[in-house]
Amino acid sequence: MTGNHTAEGPKHKRDLTRRKIVVAGAGAAAAVGVGGTLAAGAFAGETKGSASAAATASSSSSSGEVCYQLTSETTEGPYYIDADKLRKDVTEDEEGIPLTLRLKVIDSETCKPIRNAAVDIWHCNALGVYSGYEAMGSGGGGTPPSGEPTGEPPSGEPSGAPGGGGGGHEEPTDDERYLRGTWKTDRNGVVEFKTIFPGWYQGRCVHIHTKVHVSGTWTDAGYEGGNTCHTGQFFFDEESVLASAEVEPYSANTTTRTTLDEDTIYPDNGTEGGLLKLKYKKNDIAKGVVATITMGVDPEATNTGT
Repeated sequence: MTGNHTAEGPKHKRDLTRRKIVVAGAGAAAAVGVGGTLAAGAFAGETKGSASAAATASSSSSSGEVCYQLTSETTEGPYYIDADKLRKDVTEDEEGIPLTLRLKVIDSETCKPIRNAAVDIWHCNALGVYSGYEAMGSGGGGTPPSGEPTGEPPSGEPSGAPGGGGGGHEEPTDDERYLRGTWKTDRNGVVEFKTIFPGWYQGRCVHIHTKVHVSGTWTDAGYEGGNTCHTGQFFFDEESVLASAEVEPYSANTTTRTTLDEDTIYPDNGTEGGLLKLKYKKNDIAKGVVATITMGVDPEATNTGT
C-alpha cells in the first residue's frame, strides 16, 4: 500500500460527489430491520429510520445492514507510514487506558458489509508523540512533555491555536511503529483493534487516523494493490477526554489541548464525521474503553487524504 501525503491543515470539507448527493438526497441516514427494529449486530449509535426509510433499505439490501451516508473524508496528516504491520494489537509497550476499537465498514450505497478490506489505524501515545517521529516531539514538533504530573488536568475551555501538524508529509525519524497497524475486516465488515486511548498535542483534539483499502490482495508480505477508498479520523467526546486526563500517564501531558469544538479537522457532524460511540465505567475510565463506529464508504472511490 502506498499513500499520497498532505498537510494536516484546516481544509476538511470535500466537494460532494454525485454518489454522496444521491445518498444524502434519499435521506438514507439509517435503515431498520424487520418489524422496525435495528438489525442484529448493528453498532451503538445507529438509529432506526422511518417506515419509508425501512422500505428503501429493504429494496436496496437484503442483509438488513444499517445504512449510513458516506463517512467524511479528512486529511491524511503528516505522520502516515505505510508499514504493513499486519496486527490487531498495536499497543506494544505503550502505557495508557486500554482501548478496544471496533470498526464496521459498509458500502454506503448498498448498505452491505465490505469483507477483506484492509483497515489502517495510527495515532499518538498518551503524551502526544507519534511512533516513527519521536525526535520531532509531541505532535511532530516542539519538545515532548517532561513526564512529570502537574496535578491539574486540561480544562475544557478553549485553548491554543487550532490546526496542528502543519506542513506536508514528514519522513520518519526512527524505526518505532507502536500504535500503528493494519488488519482485515471479517465477513460482517468488522475489524477490531487493541490499542490505548490517545493523548493530545497542541493544535489538535484527541483523534485516531484511519485508511480503508479495498480490491487488493492479501499476501504473506502484506496487502497489495487495490484502492484507498477512505481516509478519515476518529474523534472522542470531551467528557471522555477530560476523564482520561486525570489518569496517568495522561496527567503528565502538559501540552495545551484543543477541544473537539475548536478542532479544524473534525467536520462537526457526529457519527458521519467520525465521532466514536464510547462505553466505559463512569468515574473509572482507567479500566478501559470500548469504541465503536460504522463507516460508510464508496468502494469504487479513491480518497488518499490529499
